[in-house]
Amino acid sequence: MRHFITLDDVTTAQIETIFALTTDLKQKLKQGVREPLLPGRVLALLFEKPSLRTRVSFESCMAHLGGSSLMLGADTGFGSPRESLADFARVLTQMVDVVVIRSKRHDTVTEFAKNADCSVINGLTDISHPCQALADLYTVREHFAKQGGGNLKGRKIAWIGDANNVARSLAHGCARLGVEFVIAGPKGYQMAPDLLDKFRTQSPDAKLTVLEDPVEAVDGASAIYTDIWASMGQEHEADVRKKAFAGYQVNEALFAQAPDDAIFLHCLPAHRGEEVTDGVIDHERSLVVEQAANRLHVQKGILVWLLGSHA
Repeated sequence: MRHFITLDDVTTAQIETIFALTTDLKQKLKQGVREPLLPGRVLALLFEKPSLRTRVSFESCMAHLGGSSLMLGADTGFGSPRESLADFARVLTQMVDVVVIRSKRHDTVTEFAKNADCSVINGLTDISHPCQALADLYTVREHFAKQGGGNLKGRKIAWIGDANNVARSLAHGCARLGVEFVIAGPKGYQMAPDLLDKFRTQSPDAKLTVLEDPVEAVDGASAIYTDIWASMGQEHEADVRKKAFAGYQVNEALFAQAPDDAIFLHCLPAHRGEEVTDGVIDHERSLVVEQAANRLHVQKGILVWLLGSHA
């Protein structure tokens, strides 16, 4: 039985398998074909945080694949003192085929998976967002392939801002797929050196760099990526973070320092006028909508890889 909790759960070859499934299923959907590869399968969604893209994309995934989904609210007792997480996991996973968890704490997902009798997918935790990272990398590859620019390997992605859960998973994915990853942020909010060392150990050819200068970061980058400065659960730090990240806004002046074919990415929701200006997020080379839409297609690939004939 497979889980998808971090990118440690997939090899580079398996990521390529997921991407191949994604392309096949996306092309078929465009042709009006919704292939029922997971008939009768049931997906349960356990969310401790609000969600638009993760919830709707997973529910649509299962409908397109011939299965069904259950959005389980607080009345089921998830995360409450009503019963232990282990007991909750042991019972629920006898009744469904796969569980997606969006949790405040990464340990909740790993503890749940340890006691689960079906596959578990990380829908976001405080330290990891692997579904988002695969959708991001797929979006970059898809865009440049359409432009005749080949695959991902050798490209550079510049992350401007906080070293949050999305940034960490994206750095991990870049290391796996031969993409250079540069992150620029103020001291105190940068990516931990031991985490980057772990990725370098797994992928010795990985190019992972931490900078303070955002202009240096976007030089030669194929994609410029940012996210909100205070993530869910950090709202009480918002004022302090606004001051710390004030020099890291992705605006027209910074975007102009990147190559003429560079694209802009944001995992959304965006705080327009803070981490990104309207002129960049609405730019003709902004792919934020395509990036969000690819959550649907890539997560279909993940579900079929976990539960279908590739399992």
